Formats: sequence, structure tokens, C-alpha cells
Amino acid sequence: MSIGETLAEARRQSGLTIAQVGQRTRIRESIIRAIEQDDFSPCGGDFYARGHIRSIAGVVGTDPAPLIREYDNEHPPATMSAADVFEPTTPIKIKEPRRRFPIAALVIVVLLGVIGYGAYRLVDSRHPHSTATSTATVTPAVTATPKTASSPTAAPSPTATVPAQPQAVIVLTAAQNCWIGLTDSNGKKIFAGVIQAGHSKTFTEKHKVNLVIGNTPGVKVTVNGKKIKPNTPQVVTLSIDPSAKTPVAVTAPAGARLS
Repeated sequence: MSIGETLAEARRQSGLTIAQVGQRTRIRESIIRAIEQDDFSPCGGDFYARGHIRSIAGVVGTDPAPLIREYDNEHPPATMSAADVFEPTTPIKIKEPRRRFPIAALVIVVLLGVIGYGAYRLVDSRHPHSTATSTATVTPAVTATPKTASSPTAAPSPTATVPAQPQAVIVLTAAQNCWIGLTDSNGKKIFAGVIQAGHSKTFTEKHKVNLVIGNTPGVKVTVNGKKIKPNTPQVVTLSIDPSAKTPVAVTAPAGARLS
């Protein structure tokens, strides 16, 4: 199987959804879906793709090492030529020195200004000054703009609160090897397999499910943090309904109880 198929199959075997994997790895669901379809372009590069593969594999319970090797074989690093190494990525701009204004031109401009001012004074002295006429200063009248009454602000409408859908978080921790089977209310298989000693398995279900435990003394079961202790060494079936007042019903041989 490819990398994406291996991760998708391991996720289904672990009983996790893409949303749950995204919550645990902090990876967007769209990226997880693309990786499961062997599309690594949304990852943003080989470095991030390897990190996403390693994180997802750790959550779904599979070894990331062979998947990373397969990724490296399929995506070899690009080689660089010697010219690419020594050539700068951006052109270097050399600032040209600012040209100074020529001193001779500055002297000419000053002389022209002095000559022009002298000619103006000479012409102005030959003509009589015109009498200054008084001018009336007109002050513009300021018209007050009436303030418009502000319209009352409508009160925000109350937002209806949607009650959260109840769910059952099932955690199984094996002290001994134990076979378990999880099916929905229609008998469709969700998970079936062996939990090895020292490992645990978590399921989050929003609908009624049936949990079959093959070795009850060898596994600890909690539902929403509450321990389930069937007092029997035989096979036990737990009927778990998150919406029920008592979410767990033990349909096992006589002697099974809920702590």
C-alpha cells in the first residue's frame, strides 16, 4: 500500500475520524485528507510533509519510519549546481554617488538673482506709488448646522443555544492481551482486533454501540471516566448509548455489575 493508504487504514483500525486526528496532531483536516490520497502538495515542502507523516502515524498507532523512507524514495531532494550556490538569489544594487551641484553654476544663479533684483528696484523707483485703497474685511457668517436626532440602536436579538450532542468516550487499557469487538446498533463492525498488553485504545462515539470484551479480567474499561467492572471471567457485551440516562448497560452473564 502507498503512504496515504497505510495511514488511512491505520486510522480506521484505530477507530478515529479525520477530525479527531486533526485535533490531536493540530494538522488541518484538508491536509490530512490530501495525505491519505498521497497528495503532499498542501504540506508546504518535504520537511513539513515528513513531520505530518510522523505525527499522523503516531496518533493512529503505526510505525512512521518505513513511511518516511518510502517518502524519501519517492521525493528525492533536488540537487543544486555550483553556479546556483555562488550566484546570489537577488541582484545586488550598487548605489551611485550623488552628483554635486557645480560651483560655477551656483555662482551664475546668484549673480542673475542680484541683477534681476537691482533692475526691479530701478524701474520701481521711476514710477509714483499708487495710493493704497482701504479694503473692507468681510467676515463670513457661520451658519449652525442643526444636529439630527440619532436613531435608537436596535438591541441584538438573543442567540439560540444549541445543546451539545452527548457522546461516550470509551477507553480500554489492557494489562493482558485482550480481543475486543465494537459494532454499531445495526451490527456494522467499527473495530475488531486484539489490544496488546500495556497498550490502550480510545473510541469516541455519539450513537449507540455494542462492545464485546473477550478477556474481562485482563482489561480496564472506562466510559466517560467511569470504570466498568464486570465480575465475570467470561465474554462480556456492553451496550453503550450516549443519549441514555444510564449510558452503559452490561448484557453479560449473571454477576456482572457497573461500579
